Amino acid sequence: METPDITVFVNLYREAYQRCFNQPLTAPITETESKLFYQHIFESTGLTVGWRSLKNYSFFVFDHTRNENPSIASMDTLARYVLKAPYTSEISRKNDEAHHPYWYMYRNKLLVQTAATKPVVSNRSWLLPAVFLLVIVCGVIIFVPHQGKVTINENFHDLSESYLNEAGWKVLDKDNIYWAKRNQSPGSLTLFTLQGDNWPDGNISSEIKNLLTRPLPDDCFTAELQMQSFVPMAEWQQAGLLLLADTTLNGPSIRVSLAYNDMFGGYNKPKEVLVQAIASPGHNAKPEEFAHWPVMALDSIDSPGMASNLRYTALRIERNDKTYRFLYAGGAASNGAFKEIAVKKIGFIPRYVAIFAIKGRMKATRVSPVIVKNFNLQTFVCE
Repeated sequence: METPDITVFVNLYREAYQRCFNQPLTAPITETESKLFYQHIFESTGLTVGWRSLKNYSFFVFDHTRNENPSIASMDTLARYVLKAPYTSEISRKNDEAHHPYWYMYRNKLLVQTAATKPVVSNRSWLLPAVFLLVIVCGVIIFVPHQGKVTINENFHDLSESYLNEAGWKVLDKDNIYWAKRNQSPGSLTLFTLQGDNWPDGNISSEIKNLLTRPLPDDCFTAELQMQSFVPMAEWQQAGLLLLADTTLNGPSIRVSLAYNDMFGGYNKPKEVLVQAIASPGHNAKPEEFAHWPVMALDSIDSPGMASNLRYTALRIERNDKTYRFLYAGGAASNGAFKEIAVKKIGFIPRYVAIFAIKGRMKATRVSPVIVKNFNLQTFVCE
C-alpha cells in the first residue's frame, strides 16, 4: 500500500477495534480477540474478514514494515463495520457494490480531515504570493469551466490482479481460461469475443464474460476506448463500451461497439462492420438501436489498403448533463479524427462504465481476440 493508504487503514482498523471492544487498541490482539472481532464484523455487516488476517493486521498497525497488503474487499468490510452500513452479503456486494464504495468513502473523508487539520506555518511571508496565485487559479476555474481533468488514463501495461483491483477495475463473470490469456499481446489488454450478451431475452439471463468494469463519477465525463486490429467477421461479434445503471446487466444500459452485421431485413447487401449504439431500458424491455454507422463492407477486406482502415478503432462517449454524444475514429493511423455518430438524451444516470467483447449467444461463432490499447476518462462539472 502507498503511505496515505497505510495511514487510512491503520486509522480504520483502530476505529473498528474501538467499536468492537469499546476500548482503544494498545497492543496486537490475541487469537481469542481476533475470533471475537471476526464474529462481531460478520454479525454487523454480513461479510467476513478472516480472524487470522485481523490478527496479522493488528501487528501491522504497530509495525508498518511487516509484509501485509489488505485487499480492498477487506478494507471495504472494515469501513462498512465502522460506518454502520446496511447488512448485506458477498453476493449482493458483488452484484451491487463491487466498486467497494465504503472504503473509498472512509478513505476520502479521512484524507480531507487530515489535510484540514495540518498546522499553519506562523511565518506569513508566503501570504501575498499565495493570495495572488489563488486569484489566478480561481480566474482559470471561472473562465474555463469545462477544462477536463484526466482521472483515469489506463494503458493496461500492468495486468496483474492486484494492480487492476487497486486501480479500481473489477472483472465480472470471469472466464478463467480466457482471462488467463489477457496478456497475450504485450503492453495491452486482450479480451475475447466469448458467448454472452446483455440484449434482453426473457428466457436467457444476461451475461458477459470477463466484463471489465469501474464506477463512474457523479459529474459529467468523457470516456474513450482505443482498440487495435479488431475486425468482427461473424455473427454478433463486437467489442466496445457499456454504460450501466448497475452491474447486474438487468438494469438500464447504453452500448456502443464495433460490430458485425449481416441482417438487412431480407435485402441482399454485403456483410459489414459498423459502429452500433443501443439503449436498453432494462428488465426485458425492448431495446432501441439509435446509431448504425457502417465502417466497411467485409467484401472489401481482401484489399490491403482497405483492411488497414480497421487497424485502429476508438470509441468515445461524452456526457453533458442528460445529453450524450457518441463518436468514432478509425483508420490506418492511431490519431484519426473523431466523427459524431449520434446524440441522445438519456433518462437514467449511469453508475458504471465497462469494456466488453462478445459474440452474442451464438455457440458456433468463433472466438476472436480484441486488443485494448487504452482507456481514458476525463471529468468536468455538469452545466
